[in-house]
Amino acid sequence: MTIGQAAARTGVPAKTIRFYEEAGIIARAARDENRYRTYNDADVQTLRFIHRARGLGFSLKEVADLLALYRDRRRASREVKKLALRHVAELDHKIAEMEAIRSIIAELAERCHGDQRPECPILVELETTEH
Repeated sequence: MTIGQAAARTGVPAKTIRFYEEAGIIARAARDENRYRTYNDADVQTLRFIHRARGLGFSLKEVADLLALYRDRRRASREVKKLALRHVAELDHKIAEMEAIRSIIAELAERCHGDQRPECPILVELETTEH
């Protein structure tokens, strides 16, 4: 099948498929006589795997590691679990950061009168906070 057909079957844009190939995440596609990339069902399954993993927030490096484990039938599931739990810890950290940011913004919005007056603690905070 063509790259367009593979993209339609996987939800992965053709441009992204090309990027995955260039980055070494997937093997170089086979080429037919006109030099167009061709994909088979195994390639589509791999692209779906990558798409799902990326949708769950795994980095490209983590996706490559997961693919290596997926392809290794002698893998130890503890390695997969370790990678997944490391990702969960990263997500927990990001969630905590986002909750802190949300709390600050909500508190600033609460202090803002939101009326016709120009005074606004949100803008004052943005103006005066040093980082």
